[in-house]
Amino acid sequence: MKKQTSIGIATVILGMLALTACGGNPDGAKSASGSAEGSASGKEIKIGMMFALSGNEAKMGQDMKQAAELAAEEINAAGGINGSKIKLVAQDDACDPQTATAAANKLVSEGVTAVVGGYCSGAAIPATGVFHQNGIPTVITAANSQKIADQKFPEIFMINGTGVHQAQMATEYMVNKNQAKKIAIIHDNSAFAKDLGEVTKKQVESAGGKVVVFDAVNPDETDFSSLVSKLKQAQPDATYWTAYYKGGGLFIKQFKQQGVSGIIGVGDGANDKMLIDIAGKEAAEGTFITNSPTAEFLPEAKKFIDDYKAKFSQEPGPYSALQYDGIKLMADAIKRAGSTDKKAITEALAKTDLKTLTGQVSFTPQGTLMKSNFVVLQVKEGTFAPSK
Repeated sequence: MKKQTSIGIATVILGMLALTACGGNPDGAKSASGSAEGSASGKEIKIGMMFALSGNEAKMGQDMKQAAELAAEEINAAGGINGSKIKLVAQDDACDPQTATAAANKLVSEGVTAVVGGYCSGAAIPATGVFHQNGIPTVITAANSQKIADQKFPEIFMINGTGVHQAQMATEYMVNKNQAKKIAIIHDNSAFAKDLGEVTKKQVESAGGKVVVFDAVNPDETDFSSLVSKLKQAQPDATYWTAYYKGGGLFIKQFKQQGVSGIIGVGDGANDKMLIDIAGKEAAEGTFITNSPTAEFLPEAKKFIDDYKAKFSQEPGPYSALQYDGIKLMADAIKRAGSTDKKAITEALAKTDLKTLTGQVSFTPQGTLMKSNFVVLQVKEGTFAPSK
């Protein structure tokens, strides 16, 4: 840890005030119920987690938290890591940059050895800065803005494909597979959605397509009538929504009601079956989704799904498998490091070559996946299915 970036008393107080103001946990960190404390040697390894546990994306955060609890429970039942048990410490970032900064500082003050998590890129970007300053090895499991990788922090590793990977997949599907010439791209100015929109625009233009509409909406927007009218006039061959599922469902519904031309698709921020419920089954039919690996389409994940359902009485969420893999991957790195020394764990993470539920994981020098894990799904008869 660099002396000049240590967490002082004033920083901790400010972080706690920010958490309270932004809807976080004013009482400090919450130990996840799925972790076991203590070990045969009387030691424990604290692994921090950050994602939204309040606000619009709280469902995603809860899904990920539960998956982490399942992974930690399995590791602890098998003897832990080098004889020490995992203790999970969760903080709510509310998908908000200010709250995320305070939450990250709180995890540092809690003395976590490592961090696994991250759903909203807008929250993950400032949080990774805090973890970097304090030398804490971090696995980002869902957030995938290219801006996270562009920071070039050696302690930060991403096990979801980046925005560049996703933009390539979206462009391939729209321009090459569906022969779309005129493309519309809509984002909501959030860090993730704007980044994906901008990168996709570049990819589309490089592939010979023309972006006829590139527009932003308010994250809380519910009436898209003026935007839909603009799209109807532009007559796109394909429209790509890069923001989240709540707005995405309403946008798809109004898009179809007004009879806008061309196919419509969404990025992985809208990857939740609530998208179909909000849009309506008929309107959602045919929508494509550029998507990172989800448990239901992974043959290796059958036991994980069964165990998750048995423990939580619900299906895993869209990012549950990635969060589960993140805990297992971090445990593997700590085991290979042979200690809880943060630098040693970071070096072990960089050398990872591990088979997980979501695929083989190894990293580039920038801490991104060596190979993209994105696929394209499509809404068929009211559910998600692999696109053919």
